Amino acid sequence: MPFSADHAVPALIVKFGDYPLHHGGVGAIRSLGRLGVPMYAITEDPYTPAASSRYLRRAFVWPTTGTEEPDRLVEGLLRIGKRIGRPVVLVPTDEEAAVLIAERQKELGDAFLFPRVEAGLPRRLASKQGLHELCVEHGIPTPAASFPQSYDDIERFARTARFPVVAKNREAFVRRARPAVSGTTRIASREALLSLARDWGERPGVILQEYLPREEAEDWIVHAYFDADSNPRALFTGVKVRSWPPHAGMTANAYVVDNPELADLAARFIKQIGFTGIIDLDLRFDRRDGQYKLLDFNPRMGAQFRLFESEAGVDVVRAMHLDLTGRTVPEGEQRAGHRYIVENIDLPALLAYRRSGYTTPHAPTRASGTELAWLAGDDPLPFLTMLARFVRPGAKHLYQLWRTSRRGNGGG
Repeated sequence: MPFSADHAVPALIVKFGDYPLHHGGVGAIRSLGRLGVPMYAITEDPYTPAASSRYLRRAFVWPTTGTEEPDRLVEGLLRIGKRIGRPVVLVPTDEEAAVLIAERQKELGDAFLFPRVEAGLPRRLASKQGLHELCVEHGIPTPAASFPQSYDDIERFARTARFPVVAKNREAFVRRARPAVSGTTRIASREALLSLARDWGERPGVILQEYLPREEAEDWIVHAYFDADSNPRALFTGVKVRSWPPHAGMTANAYVVDNPELADLAARFIKQIGFTGIIDLDLRFDRRDGQYKLLDFNPRMGAQFRLFESEAGVDVVRAMHLDLTGRTVPEGEQRAGHRYIVENIDLPALLAYRRSGYTTPHAPTRASGTELAWLAGDDPLPFLTMLARFVRPGAKHLYQLWRTSRRGNGGG
């Protein structure tokens, strides 16, 4: 490595909610742990893949749902900080953690290191409605959207909408307590929408969004770290080949692809809104009008961040740790053509995409190298733990996604 990290400053993986099979957290533990940074993590139980990593110094077992009162979550983080006994860089892996850290900076600032950002900005970015409003305000292309406040609003929307449409949970935290849909859901018809909406309550917490036809689109991702002046210290672009659930979920297979236009769009938007920290953006290139349309803005580390590493050995988590500890973040080009595969979800995604008509013409025909989400020769236990825990819940999860998809397409 052409740089060295500060071994006196540990890092803590912060997550709220029950999702033990999270490869992003494992990737962060390995990324900084390989540099000699002491690593800690919040885990659901002692037997998660993250807890089994050789690079983890200690797992703090703290089962949470993401629906707890903020005061309780802050108290829990401060207790963990006291047990570590020195300032710690916080690495949030979900929107709830990123929002809490931003909104409670004063209470957390003495015990932890994290990018200082305008307190309300991460919540607004994590909100589908808030993001849509910011895109409109700053001239960033984004799909047309509606934000119904009642079932009557949904009925009125359904009379004139062009189907299919996409439904998403509107807000961070609310998606944990009262989720309207299990994830991004494609809805094929007026009848299917009204059927689903009957279960959404008096104030449906959803966004109904224009559907961008997969046959006319290509999915892109941007990962970056921005310093206190909203300048990019590390910025990467790539194309998503497959995701799970198909076309709407977590990246299962992706490539690093140079895209200066997309990098410039992301950097300009971040500068305009004044964000600092790590970002994970999902965009869809609409071939019909030649625009990159911003779908999701995650104000935290993305699960597939290890796809991206510069020739200097910097990824977004390393960039943040270096910057927050006062060290120089070395510059370097991204590793174009590098591939990322999430082993436990890429196979079902591959089978689904064979029938979808979706293509990725910008993906290289041959990878220059491959990063696996779980399997690593120097740290094999997380992969084995994932396999041991995946079989039963994985099958249940696939079945639930199939039922949701069937309902969204008008099935019984």
